[in-house]
Amino acid sequence: MAIADVSTYTHLSSQDIDAIADELYAIRRDVEESLGAKDAAYIRRTIVVQRALDVAARLMIAGSRSRKGWWLGTASLAFAKSIENMELGHNISHGQWDWMNDPEIHSSNWEWDMVGSSAQWRYSHNYRHHIFSNVLGMDEDIGYRLLRVTPDQPWRHPYLWTPLRNLALAATFEWGIALHGLRSERDRVDTPAGRAAEQRRFFGKVARQLSKDYVVLPALSLRRWRRTLAANLTANLLRNLWVYVNIICGHIPDGAETFDPAVLDGETKGEWYLRQMLGAANFKAGPLLAFSGGHLCYQIEHHLFPDLPSNRLAQVSIRVRELCEKYDLPYNTGSFASQYFRTQRTIHKLAVPDGILTAADTRG
Repeated sequence: MAIADVSTYTHLSSQDIDAIADELYAIRRDVEESLGAKDAAYIRRTIVVQRALDVAARLMIAGSRSRKGWWLGTASLAFAKSIENMELGHNISHGQWDWMNDPEIHSSNWEWDMVGSSAQWRYSHNYRHHIFSNVLGMDEDIGYRLLRVTPDQPWRHPYLWTPLRNLALAATFEWGIALHGLRSERDRVDTPAGRAAEQRRFFGKVARQLSKDYVVLPALSLRRWRRTLAANLTANLLRNLWVYVNIICGHIPDGAETFDPAVLDGETKGEWYLRQMLGAANFKAGPLLAFSGGHLCYQIEHHLFPDLPSNRLAQVSIRVRELCEKYDLPYNTGSFASQYFRTQRTIHKLAVPDGILTAADTRG
């Protein structure tokens, strides 16, 4: 059931919650005060590596005469696209590097390499999702209007198509993000002219992205345009699947709680922090996997500090976990495979009408 009172659910006093807020603020302060040249070098190096990998992959795709070379180039391109989408696009758009005051690496200017407009995404994600994380009726990332991910969502007949809807969402995740951002902006803007402007922004970005991936780049490959076209389609598909898996493993596994809108009434900073900790989940990942996913394997820490640089989340996670142990709070983590299995179990069980499953079954 959705949590209506965070302090009651956690059995913590108001003094304890205030103390947790103070300790989390101290973590933020320590990181912010230590940001410097090494961090700036990290993000600039990441941009160079990503772009170099992208170019090398495309040259391999166009120049290779073997199927093996094509697959190697396509896999490299998918990896480059994943880095661009997650470690760069997602994190820069969160404002994680705004402290550098570099106009080229700033949340207000960065545009990512996929169909959605990053400006539209910033409102739906940075505001609607992160401020109102897992609050029913407020956070539209709960199920993306396609999936039932909590028993608190009323069952509807279209959920019977969940296996197909789930696969479709995974394969076309960039389109889900794009349409999600457009809908949020249209809901926010209260004039016909404003809504029309947002639609023009959306379709303009879609046109530019589709032209780049499926017209301009294949045309530059001349007689090998089919190889480039197929590689771009495949790399985008692989990127979409990875981003989908990364995101759902941080939000849907058993133990990732949802909240009644009542929690927002008089919510303190400490209660907001607790909501982030209770509503997110981590998974264990090696350095390469974490890097390709924007370090969102530390989703708990990201939700606590969405604007802290991603390269610091691993060290932050040590202190957050210790804080959870100190106050007997859950710290939802597990292997990548187990967290993914738990998300799929939840999604597919909840596709069935409530009367068929017992209450215990609905959340594993």
